[in-house]
Amino acid sequence: MRSSGPNQLLGSRPSLNGLLLCFIVVLALVAILGPSSSKTLYSVDSSPIPNFYKNYRRLKEQATSDFLEIRSLSLGIVRSREFDLCGKERENYVPCYNVSANLAAGLHDGNEFDRRCEKAQVGLRCLVRPPKDYKIPLRWPSGKDVIWSGNVKITKDQFLSSGSMTKRLMLLEENQIAFHSEDGINIDGVKDYSRQIAEMIGLGSDSEFLRAGVRTVLDINCGFGSFGAHLFSLKLMTVCIAAYEVFGSQVQMALERGLPAMIGNFFSRQLPYPSLSYDMVHCAQCDINWDAKDGAFLIEVDRVLKPGGYFVLTSPTSKPQGTNAKKKTMFASVEEFTQKICWSLLAQQDETFIWQKTSDAHCYTIRNMDGAPAICKEDYDDQSYYQPIRTCISGTTSKRWVSVLNRSTGSQLSSEQLEVHGVHPEDFYEDSQFWALALTNYWSLLTPLIFSDHPKRPGDEDPLPPFNMIRNVMDMNAHYGGFNAAFMETRKSAWVMNVMPVSTTNTLPLILDQGFAGVLHDWCEPFPTYPRTYDMLHANGLLSHLLSSDRCDATDLFLEMDRILRPEGWIVICDKVHVIEKARVLATQVRWEARVIELQNDNDQRLLVCQKPFLKK
Repeated sequence: MRSSGPNQLLGSRPSLNGLLLCFIVVLALVAILGPSSSKTLYSVDSSPIPNFYKNYRRLKEQATSDFLEIRSLSLGIVRSREFDLCGKERENYVPCYNVSANLAAGLHDGNEFDRRCEKAQVGLRCLVRPPKDYKIPLRWPSGKDVIWSGNVKITKDQFLSSGSMTKRLMLLEENQIAFHSEDGINIDGVKDYSRQIAEMIGLGSDSEFLRAGVRTVLDINCGFGSFGAHLFSLKLMTVCIAAYEVFGSQVQMALERGLPAMIGNFFSRQLPYPSLSYDMVHCAQCDINWDAKDGAFLIEVDRVLKPGGYFVLTSPTSKPQGTNAKKKTMFASVEEFTQKICWSLLAQQDETFIWQKTSDAHCYTIRNMDGAPAICKEDYDDQSYYQPIRTCISGTTSKRWVSVLNRSTGSQLSSEQLEVHGVHPEDFYEDSQFWALALTNYWSLLTPLIFSDHPKRPGDEDPLPPFNMIRNVMDMNAHYGGFNAAFMETRKSAWVMNVMPVSTTNTLPLILDQGFAGVLHDWCEPFPTYPRTYDMLHANGLLSHLLSSDRCDATDLFLEMDRILRPEGWIVICDKVHVIEKARVLATQVRWEARVIELQNDNDQRLLVCQKPFLKK
């Protein structure tokens, strides 16, 4: 079923009699709600714990809903019917990844797994439903190590037939999959493996990674996230990336555990991160031929790695004897090429190698080696959204070229660091204060809803927000990352995926330099993740920005938001009044429960707070 887009929502204006009827009904509502509720919309003020939902909550919600329905009719907004549920075949649907079609088009050597959204995909508009055996994920911390097997696309036979060490070290019991962090990707265990890496770079233990400048880690083909889960417990932001997989997806498993992950590879295109993004890149048994394509894969790692950062490579430990010669040849090629890109082999132990990227940008200009990659043009650093992979060195002329060893360990940036990003310190601190207050109000608003709409399940302990509902949040228009900073300031356990729309000013480097997770994305396209992977979506000003262009359809955006949000997840949208009114109609079409909140100190803005229901068929 194809619905009309947001620009087609306006119809003919109602008659004068209709307007009179609306006016009479509004007067009746005001009389019902009484003088203490002269405003039919809820309001958010600056008090730390607003009293929203004590008396007559249900009555007020119905009154608000009726008022907005009347207002929509008076504006000529036509209410469209709800979208149908998709068929069973779309339960794990990920747009832009069609392996069979790519193979038919002659793509191979890993390129068949590439993301391809160039052509508009006009198809069936429907709501991706959860699998029949889907269950709400377990709360943290237990939910990091145990997931429901019915929530991911993997069968017991597929699990048992897997030859990967990471998969073998999981346990599949009845309707659950358990991840034992003590038995992770290395025979000696994840903790021992992590400590080994720390010792190889000269630290006493892995609790000292921050001393070596390591705050953010990109884990390539991460298995199912055991290494990342351990680093996450050490307060390191570790993002897993892996190619799209039809069954037994690494990314889907990691996200189901509540860990940071997204679909991504660099077989032929760059990763959607700017240059100089991560302090460490990790690859353990990641099945990448690093010596292929004239070193292009290593150059892409160099692009996203910060000066002085580390590349950790652990080769497979369970390969047949016949491949040893090939492995030695590959590592000889890798070692030779790393010298050409100014990396030094810091340490080698067993099958683990650690290289460190140079902190001296002049190294790339004084190299005198045959086959050394050239330096990219200066404007190349600004083009990193799924551009073709290049074989030149980037980032050397950036003002952000600062060694990880010379950087402060906290997330707070100094005035000098902010000026490097072209941001006035006053604007940044004002933004931070705004989001600290906004998050307090959001949480005050959501907490009573969580407790009243989701009573304690049998056998559960009393939930304490955010443990009971929210593990991860996607900020769809992250700006300076102030929303993420507010989460850290209040010590909430949830992590934030900061999304920087490609059509706005690119402040993603500023977000990444604070030690947060972030990615570039075009919201006219689907996001590279599996269904039901986020607990909350936050969009501030995004709809106004997208609706100002004819490229995007708000209906498709809401369907995509519904796809990536888990059942019983939350949506918080802040935007202009007329945009919120249109958004509320779209929220109804995708079957969300919607509440409009008035901002007391801003007559031009509204909050739309929605919850996705647990739909079954």
